[in-house]
Amino acid sequence: MKTMKKNLLLLGIFLMTLTPFLTGCDKEEPLPEKKPVIELIERGELKGTLDENYTLSASTNYQLTGSFIVNEGATLTIPAGTRITATAAAGNATETYIAVMRGARINVQGTADAPVIMTSTQGKAGDWGGLTLCGKATTTAGTDATAEVGNFKYGGTEDADNSGAISYLVIKGSGAKINSESEYNGLTLYAVGS
Repeated sequence: MKTMKKNLLLLGIFLMTLTPFLTGCDKEEPLPEKKPVIELIERGELKGTLDENYTLSASTNYQLTGSFIVNEGATLTIPAGTRITATAAAGNATETYIAVMRGARINVQGTADAPVIMTSTQGKAGDWGGLTLCGKATTTAGTDATAEVGNFKYGGTEDADNSGAISYLVIKGSGAKINSESEYNGLTLYAVGS
């Protein structure tokens, strides 16, 4: 009888030890959900707000279908040979642009043989906004200035602010007209540091 109780006790201890392993085997941990902007980028579409570091693929022809904003703390890297085509809907050219906010970075890594190209479907001036970088350097407009395009905030007191690097970038078809006095430029640099 003592041996039987001892064996049952050992069996119980063994089963209690094994239970966590057996119950954990049936369930698969769900993969973390991708943010909608990442899903769009992976399908070749640039639209929305990027809140994390991301490197585009030179083998993908990206379509810029609206505003694409690189938010504070994020870095967008664009390798040599990458092509981005703005496909603004009729009358929506001023809402189709790439903007890098204060505290964000863009690294355009084009080369002489493989520049990064940002263009539009038609290739005509004014088809889309352009590329805008907002930095934290000192400006005559103050430390919290507002850009005429996009109402983006720029300026500060960090003259050594670094918004990234641009090498061999071709911008075509940009310069959408906002009103009779304002328009986008191909490349706009607001208070970028040294």
